[in-house]
Amino acid sequence: MTISRRDLIKAGLAAGTAVSIPSVLLAQTAPVATRTVRMVKGDLTVFDPIFTTSTPTQDHGLAIYDTLFALDSNFLPQPQMVGNWGVSDDKKTYTFELRDGLGWHDGSPVTAADCVASIRRWGQVAAGGQLLMERAQDISMKDDKTFTIVLKEPLGLLTEILGRYSAPDLYIMREKDANLPATEQVTANIGSGPFKFNEALAKPGASFTYDRNEKYIPRKEPPSGFAGGKIVNVDRVIWENISDQQTALAALQADEVDFLELPPADLYPVIESDPNLTLQVLNKTGSVLHLRMNCLQKPFDNVKARQAMLHLIDQEPFMRAAFGDPKYFHTLTSIFGNGTPFSNDENTGWFRKGGDPEKARQLFGEAGYAGEKVVILQPTDWAEASNTSLLLAATLQKIGVNAELAPSDWGGVAARRAKKGPVEDGGWSIFITSESVFSRTDPTSNPALLANGDRGWYGWPKSDEYEALRAKWADLETLDERKALARQMQRVWWDFVGDVLLGQFMAPIARRKTLTGLVEMPGRTPMWSMRKA
Repeated sequence: MTISRRDLIKAGLAAGTAVSIPSVLLAQTAPVATRTVRMVKGDLTVFDPIFTTSTPTQDHGLAIYDTLFALDSNFLPQPQMVGNWGVSDDKKTYTFELRDGLGWHDGSPVTAADCVASIRRWGQVAAGGQLLMERAQDISMKDDKTFTIVLKEPLGLLTEILGRYSAPDLYIMREKDANLPATEQVTANIGSGPFKFNEALAKPGASFTYDRNEKYIPRKEPPSGFAGGKIVNVDRVIWENISDQQTALAALQADEVDFLELPPADLYPVIESDPNLTLQVLNKTGSVLHLRMNCLQKPFDNVKARQAMLHLIDQEPFMRAAFGDPKYFHTLTSIFGNGTPFSNDENTGWFRKGGDPEKARQLFGEAGYAGEKVVILQPTDWAEASNTSLLLAATLQKIGVNAELAPSDWGGVAARRAKKGPVEDGGWSIFITSESVFSRTDPTSNPALLANGDRGWYGWPKSDEYEALRAKWADLETLDERKALARQMQRVWWDFVGDVLLGQFMAPIARRKTLTGLVEMPGRTPMWSMRKA
């Protein structure tokens, strides 16, 4: 019998040992105070949550910045930084007054000018922001605490757009930071949120520290989802970057970290058998695993090559490679996710168990594929995406595609995917990512459901027909109208192939049982509300 390295790691973990923890990590882990929480999260390499949609950066923004509105546990927008607001009789002029007690971490007060500049910067890149800017006649400061948004035509979804968490999220920054173009990174890390970023303790590549903002004044309403009072129950949160997931789990078992964001699926049984640990699903809506193709470069600038990927992918093996046990995943054909009001089966004839490799080979030929290198970005610190990237490369190679992996941590993937050029100049062809199913229910704000070319999200698919349909969404008033539009949009999407779905899944986090109070919402992991016994 052959014993693999992973079998040895599993045995060590099951026995409660920490054999895989590097000595340098052991040296750094002093007994953790109950007022300090240590979390293993994705590598944070970019700190500006408008500059990138990367989840670690959005979570960083959620900690140090605040938002005008926020979604409650029923996914309804509620005022957050806004104290009072109103809309004119013609539904074109919105007036917002900031609540009392808002202050920047540098001691200066938050003003309406900060909000105006932040909205304008966010509007350059966010899907919902672009819609707002297209509809806006004017966004301006009225006085220090009041600003207005004047529309050319009514936009009933305005407060939802301002408060919805669809990266990049609308975090309010200081005016002098928000005056930078959205393509230029803000580096100051000074917000008005419930946590302060501790620059002195920052160790890039190793850990980042967040301290409770003692001057933050929570709203008086009870906490609900991302809305209500943001009550901070700990003094400090440290984000540890432990790229090896088995090492991270060993640290969790040894009580040297409290939270593990992405526990390996094949080690769920080990976690469940440990009396000190538990798995918890924070995103009850589930998530979508999908691959994005660079539509600006060969071979995927040709729609036939993108259609080939639809026929090539057999979702079940990909989801087994990612999550193992079928109880954690389902196949998926609707761009609006399974189990949502807009899920439908329009134009899904390409889906079949086992895929259709010969059809895929044929379509690559019709696309004029001539052996160009296809570079797949492989995040080695995210096991599910890493494993599916390996399978994808092998699957492409079987039909004669010159597929090559480009391994790096997620931070490297997040940096490289922004490059629009050819692979010879450091570009890319495919990367795999995920997002909450909930985010797929709003094509006005979800960047992954854009098809506006190089103004859009990574991959940059373009379809004027689809965009014309998407533009109608914000003005529809009934659920039935949106359901009908969703079918039309999906029909067009699967013709030009904006992305390729790998499946839908439920991924739990792992935590020590002494850590409680985590907010159960899709897409983001707030650090407020947590308690540590």
